[in-house]
Amino acid sequence: MTVQVQKLKMLINGEWLESSTGATTSIVDPSNNEPVADVPRGSKQEARAAVEAAHEALASPEWRDMDSAKRGRILTKLSTLVRENMDEMARLETLSQGKTLRESKGDVAWAARAFEYFAGLADKIEGETIPVPPKRLDYTLKEPLGVTVHIVPWNYPIAIAARSWAPALAAGNTVVVKPSETTPLTALKLGELSVKAGVPKGVVNVVTGSGAEVGSALVSDRKVDGIIFTGSSETGRQVMEAAAKNVTHVLLELGGKNPHIVFPDADLGRAVRYVKDGIFTNAGQMCWAGSRAFIHESVYDGFVKDLVAKTKTMRLGPGMEESSEMGPVVSRSRQETILGYVKDGIQEGAKLMCGGNQPAEPRLRSGNFVEPTIFEEVTGEMKIGCEEIFGPVLSITKFRTTDEVVSMANETEYGLYAGVWTKDLKTAHDMASRLQAGVVTINEFLITFPSTPFGGYKESGIGHENGIETLRHYTRTKNVSVNLN
Repeated sequence: MTVQVQKLKMLINGEWLESSTGATTSIVDPSNNEPVADVPRGSKQEARAAVEAAHEALASPEWRDMDSAKRGRILTKLSTLVRENMDEMARLETLSQGKTLRESKGDVAWAARAFEYFAGLADKIEGETIPVPPKRLDYTLKEPLGVTVHIVPWNYPIAIAARSWAPALAAGNTVVVKPSETTPLTALKLGELSVKAGVPKGVVNVVTGSGAEVGSALVSDRKVDGIIFTGSSETGRQVMEAAAKNVTHVLLELGGKNPHIVFPDADLGRAVRYVKDGIFTNAGQMCWAGSRAFIHESVYDGFVKDLVAKTKTMRLGPGMEESSEMGPVVSRSRQETILGYVKDGIQEGAKLMCGGNQPAEPRLRSGNFVEPTIFEEVTGEMKIGCEEIFGPVLSITKFRTTDEVVSMANETEYGLYAGVWTKDLKTAHDMASRLQAGVVTINEFLITFPSTPFGGYKESGIGHENGIETLRHYTRTKNVSVNLN
């Protein structure tokens, strides 16, 4: 299929601009590494201009004094526009990121729901009155945090942009978004739709460019009041260091090495399906991927046999093809890294059950494909058992007792997500309380809603995305004390 290369610009202060240097970045389709778009390669100059525009818009009466209910109506309109443009946005997501079109449509639908959810909260951000000694009135105000910078990763470009973009605007903040330099297309489209929805000039800005230049300039700017970052733990530390110099608020959602725990009384057919989907959706490029599976010894052999059989039948192909069940990984470098982990697993003594290579099909050789891969006999000391691979590689381990599996599941520097498979309520709630993870799902996986908090323990991050909980990160609390004497 021939794809016309789009020439795009970035959004700063209500205007669509090229880079001041004239430089551009070619966006490629990971299924064949052919170009699909050219976008400006922004510089520190564009980063500063976007922050300045957001800073001025924050003080503008048009935005500062806007009725919160009107902000909600703008977000409702934006949600509607996202739904109306779903096919185009899903296509852009798949062309630049590689995931299947089915997955991209789900991500766009989730983004629309996020704007809809926070639209409903825009006029419900309330302070409180506080009992104090007589002849005084004491109350709190919830005010916008200010200029917020949103560093969006390449694995879920539209969904992760929306989940912070929406609450930031609902609370009255202004927004500077820096999408990944490899997957900026849906963020730019979302900027276009924000303008159409009625967001005033300078309230939303989208700056394209590298993390080393644009990202660093944004997180170091003294006029930035909050940084929202999703990405690796290593880069998260760098963001925190930059933020610390200006005492800037941070919200971080970082890595994960997430366990499935399958007890013998589980619905095993359902568990097999979700364990498979939990690692091979988006080619495993997910912070919440179920990359470790702990299976009770009494059902282990049958479970693994069924899982491997179903995995071997998965159809790999370009995301734009309806028959594809798993698309490519995002880049050649990611492909090389993932295959390097496969070699490490074999060398360290894990047993390769399936996958572990580039697919042999000739038409897929020009793309960044990796076969869905399963290892068993994996320990927590092995690289594949403890490091975040961020690819379609599942590690399986047998367990006997609940105490044993809790210890193994928690034996990681991460603590983002976990899945428990059992029909026993006592076991389910016991596991939920003992697992060191910010989200625990029972008898399902890869599930989150705009209304449910999403955050991690340990090195998986600071704070929460989604839900009413996240509004704490987008507002300041001001106390007012009035002496009535």
